[in-house]
Amino acid sequence: MNMYQWLSDVKAAKNKQSMPVLSYPSIQLLGITVRQLLSDSDLQSKGMKAVADRVPSLASVSLMDLSVEAEAFGAAVRFSDDEVPTVTGAMVSSQKDADALVVPSVGTGRTGIYVDSIRKALKLITDRPVFAGVIGPFSLSGRLVDVNSAMIYCYEEPELLHTVLQKATDFLISYLLSYREAGAHGVVMAEPLTGLLSPDLAHEFSEPYVKKIVDAVQTEEFLVIYHNCGGATVRMTDSILATGCKAFHFGNAIRMQEMLAKMPSDVVVMGNIDPVSQFRNGTPESIRKAVFELLTDCSQYPNYLISSGCDIPPLTPWANIDAYFAAVGEFYAK
Repeated sequence: MNMYQWLSDVKAAKNKQSMPVLSYPSIQLLGITVRQLLSDSDLQSKGMKAVADRVPSLASVSLMDLSVEAEAFGAAVRFSDDEVPTVTGAMVSSQKDADALVVPSVGTGRTGIYVDSIRKALKLITDRPVFAGVIGPFSLSGRLVDVNSAMIYCYEEPELLHTVLQKATDFLISYLLSYREAGAHGVVMAEPLTGLLSPDLAHEFSEPYVKKIVDAVQTEEFLVIYHNCGGATVRMTDSILATGCKAFHFGNAIRMQEMLAKMPSDVVVMGNIDPVSQFRNGTPESIRKAVFELLTDCSQYPNYLISSGCDIPPLTPWANIDAYFAAVGEFYAK
């Protein structure tokens, strides 16, 4: 599939489809736990298929698991039955640690399972693109050095941070190429930690590494969609665009209309219904209201697609998810 043409078709469509980051709620459709989902490629692909059969999404999006890449480097991860996994502790606290950090091969930890799940999902889902989910280089580095320490190292230990960033980038290039070789139509790259930086720091510690990854893997058949749910993204638009990604996904910490006004018309921009207050804790009525308000503000931009602001939580009521898609269809039908 020519994904550049796909993006052009998406922008040209009068009645837009939605592409929320919707994967974890598949556990309810399969009757399994998050822990089971994360450790089995068959369950992941079947979960993606179950979601695709349930909702008219523009594309199928795999798990946004921001622990799997750090785990491959050796980081400790906390798992539970009903919540997304989290990285605990720090692997790197000195330049010596950074220099000694070994770049893992793809297949280490659960990375092989995740690539295999996409390969299997592509055999099950043939009516829309299939995207993998990966973490971005600064967000991965933050999990290796500790998120709070990463902010400090930007000022006090930049060499240490750049060392870790380069190794994270090297691994991510190999990881994304494995997804490309498996047949994925692209990836959604989550770089949320960058949303806590100033524009100048984002320009130094995130942008060049994301761009290096994009330059190495993006083709007409394989898109890199940039996700950042931080509140500072509107101020770092130039840096975000400099990554070379063809589509962008933003969270609910910003006003989507304000971001759209700053983005060029030749890129696709997605977001940003709150995944917690609306999808997880809202009601079908509140979801419909939020969808109509957001589309009323933003649907005049041909390059805009409504989406969730971030990953939809595992125990989100399916009544809310169904109401979301119904509201999108209702809005464009009018």
